[in-house]
Amino acid sequence: MVDMPVTLRRLLADPTLGLRVLAGQSGVDRPVGWVHVSELDDPTPFLEGGELLLTTGLRLSGEAEYVDRLTARGLAGLGFGIGLSHDEVPAGLVRAAAAARLPLLEVPRRTPFIAISKAVSAALAADSYAEVTATNAAQQELTRAALRGPDAAVRRLARLLDGFVLLVGRSGELVRAAPAAAAERLASVAGELARLRGGPASASFAVDGQHVVVQVLRNQGFLVAGRPQPFDRTSRHVLSAAASLLTLTLTRAHGVESERRKIHTACMSLLLAGQHELVAGIVDLPPEPLEVFAFTGPAGRVLDALEGTPVFPAEVDGVVVAIAPAGWPAPSLTGGVAPAAGYGELAAAHRQAVGVASATELVRFRGDLVSLLSAEEAQAFAATVLEPLVRHDEAGRGDLVTSLAEWLRRHGQWDPAAARLGVHRHTLRNRIAKVAELTGRDLDDPDVRAELWMALRLRGLGSGSVRA
Repeated sequence: MVDMPVTLRRLLADPTLGLRVLAGQSGVDRPVGWVHVSELDDPTPFLEGGELLLTTGLRLSGEAEYVDRLTARGLAGLGFGIGLSHDEVPAGLVRAAAAARLPLLEVPRRTPFIAISKAVSAALAADSYAEVTATNAAQQELTRAALRGPDAAVRRLARLLDGFVLLVGRSGELVRAAPAAAAERLASVAGELARLRGGPASASFAVDGQHVVVQVLRNQGFLVAGRPQPFDRTSRHVLSAAASLLTLTLTRAHGVESERRKIHTACMSLLLAGQHELVAGIVDLPPEPLEVFAFTGPAGRVLDALEGTPVFPAEVDGVVVAIAPAGWPAPSLTGGVAPAAGYGELAAAHRQAVGVASATELVRFRGDLVSLLSAEEAQAFAATVLEPLVRHDEAGRGDLVTSLAEWLRRHGQWDPAAARLGVHRHTLRNRIAKVAELTGRDLDDPDVRAELWMALRLRGLGSGSVRA
């Protein structure tokens, strides 16, 4: 999508005008904004820059100074009409224009200046109409794409601009990229996006050989577009239209998402209250057996991370609760998880998951107090409780740790524990008495037994088989 501006080259290519370039050939591709006729020695006060100035040289004097004034004003070119005050273009004017690289056109006697003015005016009108037509067509395409969502709109915009497009969130995170490989360009524009946050509504700059334009999408983020060639008027109009459409689309999408999340919260409250059958007719729920997760990170970020996964998430009392199929590989998030065989056990599992959700990493509730400790705290606890027994065993004076583990696993029953260990029950009694002596604890106390069992579990001695 490229504009076709009116240039001196286009005028030179019109055979009806009969123009001929005498100097400044390298500048004939300059766009012409308008045509102005003047015989003044200094017409620059009446010029804005970008015009094609037409003159017959009636009052021409000091060609070099005349050309310098026109060049300083930024004229597109100078047209000199011959056959009136001059039979040919003055050689001094040709030399001055060549030195200043100002395009100098010879206008034949048969060509009235009004013909050149009309040609430029008609071309400008045609280009303006073509620009409006192209812009409207592109806007219609973008509107149809935006109705399908931001993804379609970004892809369509990239094709219309023949470049890359990035949709970036408010925090600088990449939301969408077209083509997909353009995602790697985010790093090169991140600094400019940070500058724009809370600042101007748009910016243009060049980076890595690409001309880049950034549009701020109000509080929705940024629209970044880039391509090798500069952005013309039509492309900028299309980009502005895309920014408006995406702002509306994202605002609507966020509103819909907000309402959807409110519905999820209400449904989760019903599930935790035992109303599974009622909720099953409203939202899709994972099949049993289940696990219940409680995530403590920022709710919006956690919910975004869970998007597209086979779980049912909702924010409840500042915690994101997610019901997932058993064995679901959870993402790396802070929180806790507890088993819930069916929907009837959700409330209890929810309490357990929330209870362990304050850990620094995902912790699974195993139904005992061991899982409520962080890894560092748990190992310190086990070392403190079992240290006297470990020192005793390492000195070769017996096997107190293994004997204690088997005795506790057999609920303090002497004969089954002794048989399992392959020792006489009196030997086991002596070992347990030694445990009590070294630890200074009363093993008839259920709380003491629970602490010792926890310590053994942390050392991996509480669940498997043991040998003497």
